[in-house]
Amino acid sequence: MADAPKRPRKVTIRSLQKKMREGEQIVQMAIYDYRSAVIADRLGIDILCVSDTGGMILFGHKSTVTVTFDEVMMMAKAIDRGSQSGLRMVDMPYWSFHVSQEQAVANAGRFVHEANAEVMKCEGNIHHVPNIEAIVKAGIPVQGHIGITPMRMPQLGGFIAQGKTADRARELVDDAVAMVEAGCFSIMTEVTSQEVTEYLAQTLPVPVISLGGGQGGHGVHIITSDLMHLYEEHTPRHSKIYTDLIPIMEDVFIRYRDEVRDKVYPGPEHSVFMSDEEAERFARAMHWDWKLEQLEAKRS
Repeated sequence: MADAPKRPRKVTIRSLQKKMREGEQIVQMAIYDYRSAVIADRLGIDILCVSDTGGMILFGHKSTVTVTFDEVMMMAKAIDRGSQSGLRMVDMPYWSFHVSQEQAVANAGRFVHEANAEVMKCEGNIHHVPNIEAIVKAGIPVQGHIGITPMRMPQLGGFIAQGKTADRARELVDDAVAMVEAGCFSIMTEVTSQEVTEYLAQTLPVPVISLGGGQGGHGVHIITSDLMHLYEEHTPRHSKIYTDLIPIMEDVFIRYRDEVRDKVYPGPEHSVFMSDEEAERFARAMHWDWKLEQLEAKRS
């Protein structure tokens, strides 16, 4: 018997630092469900991020702002059940760490205690740093998230690439530096100019992960559903569709629908039957004449 595939070694913040030093790219993915977590984990994905974007994919939210704490908790628990090796990260949802340091620590602690999360991701800017620092000081590592921050789309004017001017790029650098000084173990740049990602990767002492921030970082983050076009409403420019699952799913649904309507499915191979003896006993007990006639015809 062939040996079972060797499970990847457990990913830690220390191992991520080692990859950064040695120039090995870090692979981070937004994962929201158990089965995706199982597959990503056994294939050696470094960071499994329970993204609040999952609320849009799984639950139909129009933006991440309305995704609830309990919904993210549900996804986080599923990812915990499906992973062993990857670093389990939770994207703290809207208004879960914004009100106060006490609120931030309490909610991050809940994700650790109830969903076995290992690290948090907090999106924002320099103004959110005190609350992020409180989480870090409580002993919970945080990845800082700058650039396009979906929770703040109205202030940013929509999903518009950030850091395209020198002034805005410097603001983003200030945000990232403040987060690192607050203790963040990593920085993610979402839809920033590549120059911002490159500069941060060359000057910060922590891994810089790009989500639509071009190359030049220490790793890349992608939303799983974007890889397979499962979010039909919008395909981000930075996302590459490796396989379009929508036509495949439509084909399966159509064939199932039509076979049910035509009484092709389920067939005998998908069904369970009594023995003729038991069927006859049942039919006599129930005075089921149709079945008795059917059994008699079968014997003839």
